[in-house]
Amino acid sequence: MYYTQCILPIVLPVLFWAAYHYHKDRCLPEPALHLLIAFSLGVGSFYLGLALYGLLGMAGLRYDAFLLAEQNLPGLLAYCLLVIGPVEEFAKLVPFVAVILRFREFDEPIDGIIYASFIALGFGAVENVYYLPFLDGWTAWGRAFAGPMLHIVFASIWGYYIGRAYLCCRAVLPVAATSFAASAVVHGIYDFLVLGLAPRLLPVAAAIIVSIWIWRLKEIEYLHQLPPGPCPETD
Repeated sequence: MYYTQCILPIVLPVLFWAAYHYHKDRCLPEPALHLLIAFSLGVGSFYLGLALYGLLGMAGLRYDAFLLAEQNLPGLLAYCLLVIGPVEEFAKLVPFVAVILRFREFDEPIDGIIYASFIALGFGAVENVYYLPFLDGWTAWGRAFAGPMLHIVFASIWGYYIGRAYLCCRAVLPVAATSFAASAVVHGIYDFLVLGLAPRLLPVAAAIIVSIWIWRLKEIEYLHQLPPGPCPETD
């Protein structure tokens, strides 16, 4: 019973999303070991996020988002935009910049999306470990697949733009700052809609995710059509 309720809902989404992204990178696939490293870094990034939340708690800036949703919607909006989104996206971005960009095989723009997605998958997998024991049935399975996917969607924004800037020898810092900010804002808005305004605005939250996913699919398809190279747009 425990295996069915807890282990499978954690493991199967990881395998599904890992296989999906490996297939999307089928033209010049990344080494499996590097993808495993990216996933492991994502696992570590979850605990980096916890540490950052802990520091905020020590400074008196850590709040219960569910309590804010019940008592203070403006406070929840501020918390989602200024804390949840930035903290979780920053935690995922750190290993991407510190480790992934140093891989010799990081040699084409699509790699930014792929590696950021595997980091996000690791983050989402650990998050499921914490959430799923409190859920059951279809709710648990829905959360199991949707949770990592959401983190993948948000991380793809900065992963793509940072990776492209790095490979095209452009200034990475301003691109990292703007793409990180965009990802954190979208993440924060999504969480606010789901935590504070559900169910009446769930379609809006879903539309945000679908829109980014469509953008993501189109970018991947566009990159597949370009000739091989670190910066095919300028070759």
